[in-house]
Amino acid sequence: MVATDGKESDARPSHRVRDHVLALINGGLAPHAKLPTERELADELDVSRVTVRRVLGSLAAESVIYRIQGSGTFVRPHRIAKAMELTSFSEDMRSRGLVAGSLGVEISQRTADAELAAVLELTPGTPVVSVHRVRTADGERMCLERSELPASLVPGLTADDLKSSLYDVLRQRYGMTIDRAETSVTATVADPDDAAQLGIPPYSAVFRVSRIAVDDRGRPVEHAVSLYRGDRYSYMFTVEVAR
Repeated sequence: MVATDGKESDARPSHRVRDHVLALINGGLAPHAKLPTERELADELDVSRVTVRRVLGSLAAESVIYRIQGSGTFVRPHRIAKAMELTSFSEDMRSRGLVAGSLGVEISQRTADAELAAVLELTPGTPVVSVHRVRTADGERMCLERSELPASLVPGLTADDLKSSLYDVLRQRYGMTIDRAETSVTATVADPDDAAQLGIPPYSAVFRVSRIAVDDRGRPVEHAVSLYRGDRYSYMFTVEVAR
């Protein structure tokens, strides 16, 4: 490697900067914590600022850190990789050692319009229960969830019941076991109202997940539309080769 400034002539300084930054992060820096400046890192490690800038750019591309012009470099929160399996939000979080919760739980009742009635295989005008809540993991807002269920299947359901897993409530209280779900995932942006509820800037990237859950009797029991933060989630698919 050709030296650019007389301080280094091989790749080892880059490795040293990378190892040092990762050690800082793994040593307990919280998400969004500010890292030392380029100048501070260069002076401490006796490398050029060009080397530091190149390493930080690489780490930013890997979603390890993020940079804000004029403010500095910060630790990026870990993304939660969600597999395309039928699990509730609460189950996903528990499997990762996180505590799932809910904020702003609202529950109301309305009558199904023609579109929702078709999805849930109901007669238009049938009462449905609407649930709106912000899901959290270790207290951080992750997902905005809107669910609708036939009112006849969940009599007496209250907001207090929905501070944890809806699917647990359906199974334990109403004897319904979710067997499968028709799910679609699209990339979009959060409008200002949804973004405010998720605690992110307006028009930030989100995943829109639409789901029709079917129980073990073959009944559609829930239509849900959820918005997952794009900066905290990724989706994993297993694709088999056609033979």
